[in-house]
Amino acid sequence: MPELPEVETFVRALRRPLVGRTITGARNDWPRHVVVPRPDELRERVTGRRIEAIDRRGKYLVFSLSDDETLIIHLKMTGHLSVVPAHTPPDPYAHTVFELDDGHELRFRDPRKFGRVYLVHDPADVLAPLGPEPLPDEFTAGELAARLAGRKRVLKPLLLDQTFIAGIGNIYADEALHDARLLPTRRSDTLTAEEIVALHAAIRNVLALGIDREGASISSYVKADGEKGDMQNAVAVFRRTGQSCYTCGGPIERIVLGGRSTHFCPNCQR
Repeated sequence: MPELPEVETFVRALRRPLVGRTITGARNDWPRHVVVPRPDELRERVTGRRIEAIDRRGKYLVFSLSDDETLIIHLKMTGHLSVVPAHTPPDPYAHTVFELDDGHELRFRDPRKFGRVYLVHDPADVLAPLGPEPLPDEFTAGELAARLAGRKRVLKPLLLDQTFIAGIGNIYADEALHDARLLPTRRSDTLTAEEIVALHAAIRNVLALGIDREGASISSYVKADGEKGDMQNAVAVFRRTGQSCYTCGGPIERIVLGGRSTHFCPNCQR
């Protein structure tokens, strides 16, 4: 599933061709793609709306439209967004398409059909449960400490909880815990003040690196232009089971934690 860096990469790529454009129509061949409103109402409400801004909240893309409408898209596992000329041959996996006033289309390609589309007047209807964004200056080590206070959870599943911190998924949770030298099975209520500072820095470091490298093309993710990201060439532990740790030379191990594959170095992460 695309995580914060991958979604941020989409946002940055889509701003140039989309901001300022007017949506002239929409079509959908998989009704469950659209959570709210009904697909026919989506088409009616977006037609004639200008795209004024594109931002990100956690793993969601947020399109601010004219007349106080907000289009929100979650890519889920295999979702991909691209802007192509309208005469481009149809894609059978592009289940939701937005037609634009310049002869292009925004196509939401989603082979496994897990992606979701929302059109709302108030973004909080969808985004309110999310935890804080981890990259703004307001997210300090003190804020992380405050959010950890009173929680007694295993670290890896806690980092994946989008109500705790928004945007972190399996790849960057593993990478952040390795960077902070923390065992994924460690309980959150056992962290020292110094370890919380280290975890805070690690989260920000690996997410920033992921953005700089335009995401990790480890599974199905590719950028809006169809090219691969480069973060897969910079991971320290994720999907490196049995390979040597770059820090200590010991083998990377894999366990299943909270139903998710978890990769770590047992020597470095204690």
